[in-house]
Amino acid sequence: MDIKSKKPKQSLIFYYVIVLVVLFALNFLIFPSIRERSIVETTYDQFIDYLDEKKVTEVQLEDDGVTIYYVVDDNGKEIICKTGRVSEDYHLIDRLDEAGVKFAQVIPTQASPILTFLISWIIPIGLFALLGWWISKKMASSMGGGPGGSMMFGKSNAKIYVKSSTGIKFSDVAGEDEAKELLTEIVDYLHNPGKYKEIGAEMPKGALLVGPPGTGKTLLAKAVAGEAEVPFFSISGSEFVEMFVGMGAAKVRDLFKQANEKAPCIVFIDEIDTIGKKRDGQIGGNDEREQTLNQLLTEMDGFDGSKGVVILGATNRPDSLDPALLRPGRFDRRIPVELPDLKGREDILKVHAKKIKISDDVNFSDIAKAAAGASGAELANIVNEAALRAVRDGRRFATQADLEESIEVVIAGYQKKNRVLSEKEKLIVAYHEIGHALVAAKQSNSAPVHKITIIPRTSGALGYTMQVEDGEHYLMSKEELENKIATLTGGRAAEELIFHSITTGASNDIEQATKLARGMISRFGMSDEFDMVAMENVTNQYLGGDTSLACSFETQTQIDKKVVELVRAQHQKALKILQDNMRKLHELAKYLFDHETITGEEFMEILNRAPESLPNAE
Repeated sequence: MDIKSKKPKQSLIFYYVIVLVVLFALNFLIFPSIRERSIVETTYDQFIDYLDEKKVTEVQLEDDGVTIYYVVDDNGKEIICKTGRVSEDYHLIDRLDEAGVKFAQVIPTQASPILTFLISWIIPIGLFALLGWWISKKMASSMGGGPGGSMMFGKSNAKIYVKSSTGIKFSDVAGEDEAKELLTEIVDYLHNPGKYKEIGAEMPKGALLVGPPGTGKTLLAKAVAGEAEVPFFSISGSEFVEMFVGMGAAKVRDLFKQANEKAPCIVFIDEIDTIGKKRDGQIGGNDEREQTLNQLLTEMDGFDGSKGVVILGATNRPDSLDPALLRPGRFDRRIPVELPDLKGREDILKVHAKKIKISDDVNFSDIAKAAAGASGAELANIVNEAALRAVRDGRRFATQADLEESIEVVIAGYQKKNRVLSEKEKLIVAYHEIGHALVAAKQSNSAPVHKITIIPRTSGALGYTMQVEDGEHYLMSKEELENKIATLTGGRAAEELIFHSITTGASNDIEQATKLARGMISRFGMSDEFDMVAMENVTNQYLGGDTSLACSFETQTQIDKKVVELVRAQHQKALKILQDNMRKLHELAKYLFDHETITGEEFMEILNRAPESLPNAE
């Protein structure tokens, strides 16, 4: 049974039946009643009165000899009337002559049956059929059928880029050298399949790109097509999800049919987890999604990889994919596209900097260090924000300061110029941020302070302290994590020491410190009591890393106590560091209060010089 033809056929027949019913009602019920209501029935004596008053202008005597239709001129308004003739009135014709009445056809004679049939049935049906064709064409276009078809369900609406029309090459992708190296082999096979077939090697049928959002998975797929110079089919997983059962599977079939016709080619399915989720087998689940997945598995198993059809998939939720989709023979390669390292960030910045005018003295290495943890998309946004800032300031090129400020814009938002803090709040924020910086600076194994500011940002931050590592950091020791927790508690500790009160400004610090402490105990095995036992599972590592405890309620209680003890110990350490450096705390806070922003060099210069004689603040 052909789904693509049956569904629209049933819909159109249904509409045509409705049209016929409407036409029948119009022709046999409504039109005659309207016509009858337009004629006024009168008595014969009223007709005679109208004749005497010379108000009758036209008269029609019916052949039955009884019915009379006549037109009355009522103050310039013509009214068609009807009356019955009295057989004894032998002088009617004479009266009509005397009144000067015109004998005419008041009620038009009925048209020929053929003409009536054409006007009443054929023309309306033709108009409705034309309207139905136009509506069905619009619906086909909106539901993936494309122009030129009538309700073309099941057609794949993948975007096709022929040859290298995308204009993207591997040179446009930076920071993902390992991923490019793995994909280069696929490109080489498409160019020179002979040397691989000579040794008996087969091209991988599919490659799955996994990684956090914004790392360039889609860009890499387009670069593969650009380098291979073959047709590139691009479609999102969500486009397979349809309202009608079976439509998603039909689209999968059509996509692979087109791919086989245009082989060698590349088929790219973005966000493949939309249709590739694990099948749970529960009754009442999403049958349409599972049918689509089953069809995808069948098509990937059935097509001939020697033709040069390569399937590329991209997802940031690989743990949710069905194991049958990930097995060799379908997706033979899993290519991680991770966040770029220091060298990768520097290369990405240089690639995007080619698109704007930039100062010659820009140090991309410093910018890359300050943008630790940024994805490729965020780095592109940083470069664009720098160009926009240069335009706002009236410059024709972006500078180092523009790039540094754009990093802060991406991290904390724009400066909130209309928010003016009171003197007391500004002083509290100054001590809070210096508390963070001073605790960090007085600990070993802590990242150096890069910048401190108390200018409010649109993210809601009233100030922040930026620390920048000297190099790339892949592992963190227990001591480093403890120092980081102490640094996070340094702001609240400064408020307690100086103002003998606490504020809500430490809310984000508390969240981060608690998360780090819980991770040390439940995931990293840094607790003597639990040793190397994982008490917490992490899912969606590329989408924030959701966690769930995998232990008894009694153990959860112990974990909570250990978390509190760990944070409290680091809080006390921060208090001790600030108490031992009280004069520097006052001196640095005063400098920050006056200048609102200080650099890491200024901070270290003040910290290392002889302390000024300042009274203790109250």
